Amino acid sequence: MLSQLELVLPLMALGYLSGTWLGAITVCRLAGRGDPRLAGSGNPGFSNVLRLHGPWLALATLLVDAVKGMPVLWLAMLLALPPWGQGLVGLGVLLGHSYPAWYRFRGGKAVASAFGVMLVLTPWVALCCATLWCLLAWRVRTAAVASLASAALAPLAAIWLAPDYVPVVIGFTLLVLGRHALNIRQLGRGDEPGL
Repeated sequence: MLSQLELVLPLMALGYLSGTWLGAITVCRLAGRGDPRLAGSGNPGFSNVLRLHGPWLALATLLVDAVKGMPVLWLAMLLALPPWGQGLVGLGVLLGHSYPAWYRFRGGKAVASAFGVMLVLTPWVALCCATLWCLLAWRVRTAAVASLASAALAPLAAIWLAPDYVPVVIGFTLLVLGRHALNIRQLGRGDEPGL
């Protein structure tokens, strides 16, 4: 019988491959729009597509980036992998989105992908973070502030709502925060673009 690690590693690789599907590029191509990495903030994600092309293409981008890793995560759960194993598969999805090999390792910031991964693994934590993101994005009008605050909330919410997944959620949070290093500097200078 295969050990848990022998199951996790190929599923993590499959998660990485699914994560490399950048929704922004596909959606903009299908809509006959330019590559979002070549305009605006240069980020292939929801916020940049929203600023460049409006809410419908941004929502389509969000949908693709949120759901693309779900099948491999469902498989990990079906195989009864422990939380750490499911978390590594989810981390594979986020790494694929952030560092896609096909795009010279220049991907997105993993917020929508992290939402999709957590929606499968820790649904109540995901919904709490999404609610905070929406409230802050509406009030502050800055995606980076909403994303950073939501990422910071995730481990705290996990302590209460999904204690078995706290280390996993902390790992996701650290990746998202790291991907926002430039935004943090821009916020400090006061030149972070609004939504």
